[in-house]
Amino acid sequence: MRTLYLRAGLAARAEPGAAVLHLTPLLRELILEAVRVDQLRIRNHYECALRDLLIPQLEKATPMPTFVTLPQEERALAMAREILKSPAESKTMAALCAEVGVSIRTIERVFRKEVGTDFGSWRRQVRLTKAVELLVSGCSVKETAFKIGYCQPSAFVEMFRRTFGTTPKAWTSALRVQRSVESKANLFSDDPNIHA
Repeated sequence: MRTLYLRAGLAARAEPGAAVLHLTPLLRELILEAVRVDQLRIRNHYECALRDLLIPQLEKATPMPTFVTLPQEERALAMAREILKSPAESKTMAALCAEVGVSIRTIERVFRKEVGTDFGSWRRQVRLTKAVELLVSGCSVKETAFKIGYCQPSAFVEMFRRTFGTTPKAWTSALRVQRSVESKANLFSDDPNIHA
């Protein structure tokens, strides 16, 4: 995991503040190079070119939700709470719908309207959020995979990699390094000799 600090107004993001972004391969490499360089100075042509590539990629990057939105409709909320209570449970959507007395089509419609995604994607987000919580608390990748309902750790690793752009093991290792060093890459300072 890498942290970038941008001078206010440098990148036009819809919402200011911290965000977890989905990384394209290009954006990942640009960030790694920017972290390696450390500070991007206006007088250095290479560093200016790096900044000129990095900023538009950051602006169009898709934010990753770091929380789970719950539906308001009573039956959909009951299903959501059941999933949150035990994310590893593999009950089918049809079985969950039958338990609360609602049709699959109704639940899909409610989730799209109130949560902004289909039920299957929402369920994956619940599992991913729980996985991050477990990994941060020190659980192994294998243990985390089983606790969130994956029979094969390799399937969990692939889902995590597609979402975060790295494996769970690499992600937790980077997190540990970042915590132990307690230093973040300050790429863009207010120093007048440095422009980003």
